[in-house]
Amino acid sequence: MKIATRLTILLVVLTVLVALIVGWFAVDASTRSLYSTLDGQINAVIQSGVGHPDAALSDALNVVQENSYNLTLDVVDPSGAVVQVNSAAFVALKKKPTLANVHATLAKVGVQSNLPGFRLRSIYVGGGDYLVVAGSTNAISQQGRRLALDVALIGFIVALVMLVLARLMMRKDLRTMEHLIGFASAVARGDERGEIPSSAGSRDVRELQAALATMVVALHERIAIEARSVEAMQQFVGDASHELRTPLTVIKGYNELLTNPSINEEQRARAVDRVRREIDRMDLLVADLLLSAEVREAPQHLNTRVELSALVEARVDEFRNDHPEREVRHELASGLAVRGREDLLDRLLVNAFSNIVRHTQRDTAVRVTLRRESSRAVLTVEDAGGGLPEYGVRPQRFRRFDQSRSRETGGSGLGMSIMADIAEGLGGSMSTAKSSLGGLALTFSFALES
Repeated sequence: MKIATRLTILLVVLTVLVALIVGWFAVDASTRSLYSTLDGQINAVIQSGVGHPDAALSDALNVVQENSYNLTLDVVDPSGAVVQVNSAAFVALKKKPTLANVHATLAKVGVQSNLPGFRLRSIYVGGGDYLVVAGSTNAISQQGRRLALDVALIGFIVALVMLVLARLMMRKDLRTMEHLIGFASAVARGDERGEIPSSAGSRDVRELQAALATMVVALHERIAIEARSVEAMQQFVGDASHELRTPLTVIKGYNELLTNPSINEEQRARAVDRVRREIDRMDLLVADLLLSAEVREAPQHLNTRVELSALVEARVDEFRNDHPEREVRHELASGLAVRGREDLLDRLLVNAFSNIVRHTQRDTAVRVTLRRESSRAVLTVEDAGGGLPEYGVRPQRFRRFDQSRSRETGGSGLGMSIMADIAEGLGGSMSTAKSSLGGLALTFSFALES
């Protein structure tokens, strides 16, 4: 059952219950008031004869006639005989009261089971006789039934009016809720093309719409993260199997060669050296793969404050000392700090300088620049080498820009992609361009620590 239908039924039921309760109190109050009036008339007639029994009958007749009371007056003698001295204009007492009825109603007005539909009271009028004053309750019962029907009709009309008003007032909210339900169902089915319905209704519905929008955004982000994680894992497995297959094949081949007793010592030494070099390559390759997977699995590593200026300066000095034959120029802004992990930033710098050492001549010039641009720190590492065949392309795992290079001379193809992964994992970016020195310019951009 739809929520709109349930709300409508609930509203109608509550309105009817309230109308019935109010109507019952109204009918009960009106009925008690009418009974009180009838009892007052009967008591007025009785009180007229109290204290003088001989004149009680005549006084009672005078009160009834003067006030036009619709009451019946019966006189009951000691033998039980009944004489009706006044008959009510509308509903008169047809059955005769008994002496038992007389004695039961001497103290107050009451009802008797053998005289249904009447209220009566008795008084002694002398000579052993009793006067019985009776009033019909038929008119009161009829009026109560009419009032109950009127109340029921009014309650139904009020419920109908309330239903119409409520539907008009809740129409926007109900329509928005239906749209939200439809949108949530579409999202659950995997349809992510539609936009979440806007809400101009009540505050609760607006809050529901906002909560649903936040939930959907978080769900999409979670799905995207899971998809990236799965993709990264699949790519990691594929890359590892692809790149490790060659050194494993080489190690296997030289291992079989070493088991051959006919080879000489020189051949054995060359085989052992080649196996050792392939093992070292595998060790470095596995370390690079694990680092790349770590950076890509956790896209944010903004844990601590890192003094970027000091870190870059230390690495530049170390590179200058290790390669005195190179002209190393630098222009570093001081006091620049970013949020991240120092070990990842250090690895980024190591890869950048290692790339220069591996792919440029020993005397190739190098220039390092660190500057502030608005709220970002921009680091540029340039060389005067041969550059790249193409620029502006994000490095991919195991993709060597120069396809003519072998694994021995060109590396595994992970260095550039690891730098890009680290930059993006720290909330920054990396780009490649032609350097003014003639070679490659690597530019990294990071948000400054506020």
